[in-house]
Amino acid sequence: MMRLLIVVSLCLVAVPSSAGDVLTDARERMRRGDYAGCVAAISESKDVWNREVQLLRVRALLITGPAVEAAKAADQQARRWFRNIEALMLMHAALVQIGQGEAAESILAHIQELGQRTPPQAWSPADRVALGRAMAHLGEEPKRVLDLYFKSATTQDPTYLPGYLAAGELALSKNDYALAAQFYAAAAKHDADDADVRLGLARAAKPDDRVVMLQHIEAALRTNPNHVGSLLLKTEHEIDTEAYEQAAASLDRVAAINAALPELWCYRAVLAHLAGDEQAQAAARAKALEPWPANPAVDHLIGRKLSEKYRFAEGAEHQRRALEFAPKKLPATIQLAQDLLRLGQGKDQEGWELAEHVAKTDGYNVVAHNLATLRRHLNELQTIENDHFIVRMDPREAQVYGTEVMALLDESSRVLCGKYGLQLDGKITVEIYPDQQDFAIRTFGVPGGVGYLGVCFGKVITMNSPAGLTAGAANWRSVLWHEFCHTVTLHMTRNRMPRWLSEGISVHEELQRDPNWGQRMTPDYRRMVLGGELSPLGQMSGAFLNPPSGRHLMFAYYQSALAVEFLTTRYGQDQVRAILTDLGKGSPINTAITTHTAPLMEIEAQFKEFVHARALAGVASPAVFAVPDPQAVTDAAAVVAWAEAHPESYWAQRRLGDRCAATNDWAGARTHYERAIALDPEFVGEDSAYVPLADTCKRLGDDKAERATWTQLAARSPTAIPAFVALMSLAEKEENWVDAARLADQILAVNPMLEAPRRTQARAAEATGRAGDAITAYTKLLTLAPVDAANVRYRLGSLLAESDPPRAKRLVLDALAEAPRFRAAHALLLRLTSEKTP
Repeated sequence: MMRLLIVVSLCLVAVPSSAGDVLTDARERMRRGDYAGCVAAISESKDVWNREVQLLRVRALLITGPAVEAAKAADQQARRWFRNIEALMLMHAALVQIGQGEAAESILAHIQELGQRTPPQAWSPADRVALGRAMAHLGEEPKRVLDLYFKSATTQDPTYLPGYLAAGELALSKNDYALAAQFYAAAAKHDADDADVRLGLARAAKPDDRVVMLQHIEAALRTNPNHVGSLLLKTEHEIDTEAYEQAAASLDRVAAINAALPELWCYRAVLAHLAGDEQAQAAARAKALEPWPANPAVDHLIGRKLSEKYRFAEGAEHQRRALEFAPKKLPATIQLAQDLLRLGQGKDQEGWELAEHVAKTDGYNVVAHNLATLRRHLNELQTIENDHFIVRMDPREAQVYGTEVMALLDESSRVLCGKYGLQLDGKITVEIYPDQQDFAIRTFGVPGGVGYLGVCFGKVITMNSPAGLTAGAANWRSVLWHEFCHTVTLHMTRNRMPRWLSEGISVHEELQRDPNWGQRMTPDYRRMVLGGELSPLGQMSGAFLNPPSGRHLMFAYYQSALAVEFLTTRYGQDQVRAILTDLGKGSPINTAITTHTAPLMEIEAQFKEFVHARALAGVASPAVFAVPDPQAVTDAAAVVAWAEAHPESYWAQRRLGDRCAATNDWAGARTHYERAIALDPEFVGEDSAYVPLADTCKRLGDDKAERATWTQLAARSPTAIPAFVALMSLAEKEENWVDAARLADQILAVNPMLEAPRRTQARAAEATGRAGDAITAYTKLLTLAPVDAANVRYRLGSLLAESDPPRAKRLVLDALAEAPRFRAAHALLLRLTSEKTP
């Protein structure tokens, strides 16, 4: 992030005892956020020639403004101590604030000259940090800056906080959050309450752990309630969670400190845009540019936040404005590259070229390096294209299920575009990555994101391959349907919709396509609903950004789907479409909802009642959801005692069943598992009793009960591979080819690269006289390099003997090359060679 705010760090060096009281008082005021008091105390003192005191005054003015006064004070101190690198860097910061770029550059050149003339052993820690910042501005290699200046400062004085802060800031500028966290953690060992240290820790935690980030922000603001950097990061988080009123209030706190701060007006411009107020947005941007009309950081920040809100076109426009002011600004360049890559439709070529440019210019930019590497991997993917879609995927996977992907996309386009009255313009790009890290880099710019299956940017959809790291985790067809639904709703609203509504509609439409897709009520969800964890509609988007656990994140999807189901069933599909249309015209979400449904308070009450009714549906009593306090069941005996005392608890019956199974008491285990399922038959999650019950029935030799259990599970879950495999095997033995083919298809919807269900598909088609389907299935099976390749080639050759004898002959010859004694293949070859071919 290109920062406008100058992060103030105190220089802890000794001063003459006569100035000690003034300096100590000023430092404490700065630490607590009393900037005006700091300036006043120093101005009233007689320590005009005390450098540390006067530089502290400059720092305070740089925070509070006015920028011109800060520049004047900085100029005075820089002239007074013209050889002091620290004073000169403060002058540079002041010149940047008022847009005096050429003068600021000359200061950097002067600092570089001073550094060259002064032997390193004469540098103080403050000199090293100031000189390092100057050299970073001048384009010095980041590692050299880190080692020669910032690390050497903390080596010289391990308690010198600005050295750690500068090192952390440099790491953050290269998107190396883990390294930044190390430097800030080292600083915290010396002063854990310092607001700048806490802000650094918060910024380092932001990409991966918003809970930790907020804890550090709160700690920073406890020390310094006026810490501008922390207030701005808090604002950014509030914008991300759609808590726009709270964000505006946080900005009011910033305005009370420095009403001319450019970042303040940047965020206000973002809020105005999100509210659909173009006039207010333009006015806020103009205010941000007042101190420096050509400040590239203004449009970079506005654009970055708009892109994070999926306004990629608007975000790209702001990055282009930033680059008009400063063509060499790499943060704006790499952000523009990512925006263009997410827009697709021919803009991605420019995006890749910009990413390559940044990678070559700045070898330490992690995002640019990752994207440049990914581009080479992307070139290895195969492209499949029709009139509506461009699909890129692994060549081998494309041969096996590429046509299935395209068929599902065509169906989703026909169904969902028709349902929502949408005519898409241009082709949609779908990229399916066999490597999860490639998916993460394409999607987020950096590795990670292991929990994500797919992401939609509007015109571009990225997905993890169902045969990759996430194999078996989800039904790839439901994921693709879900993501394309985002394409529809984002297009309808021009990307102006809250996340809860976007996710809710996509999960809802999964269930409309297939009742086994999407999500259903689980014991955990019931406990969360009945325990008061259901989010109001106005706060539902925040549940996605700041979940305490993965379970809470999945609940965020589920409650959003329930909200959409509620709106659809209570007010109708046409009203939901009208809400989306209004959002596309710039209407705020609350206004759009109340216009087409009812007052918000009434809706919230009705929704809560709807969800509570769903939580209690199909179960005898709330006792079903009871679970013990973990502190109360610390050993096996305690678990059994609690379970026996709560016979109506699903958890209890499940645990009692496990206890019986552990002692080979299969009859007892069956009783408890059956009781658990009877208490909550719709639950098919991780702790479901269906799988252990089926295993128990098998051990008891009750084939009928085992089959019935698998059948119940298969009817309720789209990813129940054990059930599908068991039932498919039984159907094959009974030569029930219709059921065998259906179950094979259900398995392939989870992992399309599995050999066994492909073979079953082929055998079923062949047995039922569907030669064309059998040929297709055997051809796909060959791509998977099956263990019985010779037999597969023989079967395929037999099917092609009449329609394509040359190909059939090649297949039989290949089969014989692998299995020379294959008599059936010899007979087929003899028949093929003896017959005349056209």
